[in-house]
Amino acid sequence: MTKYVYLFKEGSAEMRNLLGGKGANLAEMSSMGLPVPQGFTVTTEACNAYYDHGKIISKDIIKQINDALLETEKIAGKKFGDSNDPFLVSVRSGARASMPGMMDTILNLGLNDEAVLGLAKLTNNPRFAYDSYRRFMQMFSDVVMDIDKDNYEELLTAMKKQKGVEQDTELTADDMKELVELYKAKYLELKGEPFPQDPKEQLIEAITAVFRSWDNPRANTYRRLNHIPYEWGTAVNVQSMVFGNMGDDSGTGVAFTRNPSTGEKEFYGEYLFNAQGEDVVAGIRTPKPISELQKDNPSLYKEFIDIADKLESHYRDMQDMEFTIERGKLYMLQTRNGKRTAQAALKIATDLVKEGVLTEKEAVMKVEPKQLDSLLHPQFDPEALAKAKVITTGLNASPGAATGRVVFTADQAKALKEKDGLPVVLVREETSPEDIEGMAVSAGILTARGGMTSHAAVVARGMGTCCVAGAGQVRVYEDKKYFIVNGEIYNEGDWISLDGSTGKVYGGKVNTKDATLSDDFLTLMNWADKFRSLDVRANADNPRDAKVAYEFGAHGIGLCRTEHMFFEGDRISAVREMIAAKNQEERKKALNKILPMQKSDFIELYKEMKGFPVTIRYLDPPLHEFLPTDPDDINALAKDMSIPANELASTIIELHETNPMLGHRGVRLSITYPEIAEMQTKAVIEAAIEVNKEGLNVVPEIMIPLVGDVKELKYVKDVVIKTADAIIKAANVKLEYHVGTMIEIPRAALLADEIAKEAKFFSFGTNDLTQMTYGFSRDDAGKFLSDYYEKKVFENDPFAHIDQNGVGKLMKMAAQLGKETRPDIKLGICGEHGGDPVSVEFCHNIGLSYVSCSPFRVPIARLAAAHANIKNPR
Repeated sequence: MTKYVYLFKEGSAEMRNLLGGKGANLAEMSSMGLPVPQGFTVTTEACNAYYDHGKIISKDIIKQINDALLETEKIAGKKFGDSNDPFLVSVRSGARASMPGMMDTILNLGLNDEAVLGLAKLTNNPRFAYDSYRRFMQMFSDVVMDIDKDNYEELLTAMKKQKGVEQDTELTADDMKELVELYKAKYLELKGEPFPQDPKEQLIEAITAVFRSWDNPRANTYRRLNHIPYEWGTAVNVQSMVFGNMGDDSGTGVAFTRNPSTGEKEFYGEYLFNAQGEDVVAGIRTPKPISELQKDNPSLYKEFIDIADKLESHYRDMQDMEFTIERGKLYMLQTRNGKRTAQAALKIATDLVKEGVLTEKEAVMKVEPKQLDSLLHPQFDPEALAKAKVITTGLNASPGAATGRVVFTADQAKALKEKDGLPVVLVREETSPEDIEGMAVSAGILTARGGMTSHAAVVARGMGTCCVAGAGQVRVYEDKKYFIVNGEIYNEGDWISLDGSTGKVYGGKVNTKDATLSDDFLTLMNWADKFRSLDVRANADNPRDAKVAYEFGAHGIGLCRTEHMFFEGDRISAVREMIAAKNQEERKKALNKILPMQKSDFIELYKEMKGFPVTIRYLDPPLHEFLPTDPDDINALAKDMSIPANELASTIIELHETNPMLGHRGVRLSITYPEIAEMQTKAVIEAAIEVNKEGLNVVPEIMIPLVGDVKELKYVKDVVIKTADAIIKAANVKLEYHVGTMIEIPRAALLADEIAKEAKFFSFGTNDLTQMTYGFSRDDAGKFLSDYYEKKVFENDPFAHIDQNGVGKLMKMAAQLGKETRPDIKLGICGEHGGDPVSVEFCHNIGLSYVSCSPFRVPIARLAAAHANIKNPR
């Protein structure tokens, strides 16, 4: 019989996949002798069984839950539902990968009309008992019964207004009793049945709800953003309750062993007296900094510091801890490796090496590659910032700079960003897990309430998104689509700017400048380079991008899209002249105008790369993309070209294709018009000869796109070799150059052994390879992929992460076939997948030589390549 339920004392840190991160850490802390309220974990396998059996918890699992409950009652010396000394529990999710706020939690479970009387009598604190009961009713209704919590919040707000108080803590025991009755009446009104009184029924319903929350929209979005597989499932932790809301000698909080924003070695966190955990995380009340606990209770503070040091030493990483103080006694509710900003991640990793805790290799593995993204983007320009107007200041919850238009809901953020692509700033009273999709597309997040460990702060830091939290002067009127701060009104669509490093909020748009990189960044990247075997290049079409790529550590250009050079300045007119040419002679005349421009571009690229390889892809897109479609534009162009407008219009009609992405493009253009390949070869080779005379040692790599048959490649390759060799001979120099192809048509992957006879290198163009393998247009797939995610057809966007089962199988096959024909063949990837950490690891595992990505993703790819080689050395 499968064991689905483990007591904390039966588990260990090694059982993370089964117990989830929270359950494994609770078990580990228990074995370390720390003050952990005892309980049990319902495993991730039980979650999967729940879904496999039609979203029903089996009788076998329910029996194991009841058996574990009985053992936990014995440990606690209390019984579930006891009217004299009731046993109460919390029910929390706990996946193997941390997903803060994405799934559901219920506290104070086990309370009913009888147990609340016993709790009040036992503690001699009826206010505490009824406060706990009303909190439980609200959580249970929201999480288990899908009753909007606002129904209860309205009752609470009305009660505070009636009593003339501002804080929940100012309400009396009688007020809380009255609230409980109001809550019960509201539940009966909305559900048509009384609030459930059987604690065991409450428990099974709560566990079911946590399993159900694994499949809620915000959890699905978070998993997709963080590449967490659906089949992992979540565990559920049932833990004896300890109470932070029993009075002024009780409290709750969240603390970190190091500063999660900066990485400084300082005890950091927040707490509230007379409160429960959701009060801190949800930002309902503004908490106190953890340092003040030293004044409030010095001995307890010292005990906490000792435990924190012990946990960081044990886990060899910065810890994020949740704790509760019940009547002066400290209890540890959770520890985990803390979410941190990229800046903090680098400092913590390098400091732990200096402290002798980690090796360089271990430190490299402590920094997630995608985190680096937040370090590699522009910061505020100092001159612009000096002129900017500070409208308020909040907490510097997640560093970085953001400027964008104000939006007030997650849906508005998504809609506006999708409409025009310009940045947005999400402004909320406080964020909640339902806001995850809007937070993911926002340049920055501003909240009026909440602290440094609020939902907005924790999620923003994990995403690397700038966040200013707890800006108390901001009054948000979401329904009216504006906010007021210090008497000024900011409407939806107005620009504001956030500095997540200082907490300052600026009115209007503030210009930015390129990011500067810290010594910690440079140190860690040097370590990463020592441990990777996969080389990293960049996709760059101009000297500016090439310079950025080189500064970020790119060892060459893996994709130069020559057509991007054609759209600049007066070049487009020469290109259009070439397209409109009626014969080869006219075409060559136009191409001769383009030649010096292309040659100049290549010279600059070679110089910026300082001798590293430069792979130049020959003209790829359909020719009609260079021509206008508007009649006025056609007339103007015809006038510039000195040809009749009807003749140009006729040419445009002739070039029209029903499905241009599968039409006359790539290698097909050079077969129809070999003079195009001749011109581009002249530019590539002449530029290389010129820079090599200046001391560089450039070996150009000429890449022929969209090849599906070896004969296509051979035809164009023969044109390239004939042209190149003639130039080299005439210049009386030696120059090595290579001709290869992109593998972006499934047929090319299937016939890679034949194509390798003519290709010195393959570069996988995974954008087109994914399109053609799936039969999806990457420009249109977004219209229906959301339905695929919702209905569990897909978990991830195949254009964001390589589809390892399908597209990946073709890549692996092509790599193997290519090596069989040409053992020294160079293998790379030049789609945007080349900067995706998950895809980089796959490329390493199938034996590619290099990845190529956009310049700002080069450090991400370098670190991801190191991770891949440390996990799977080659």
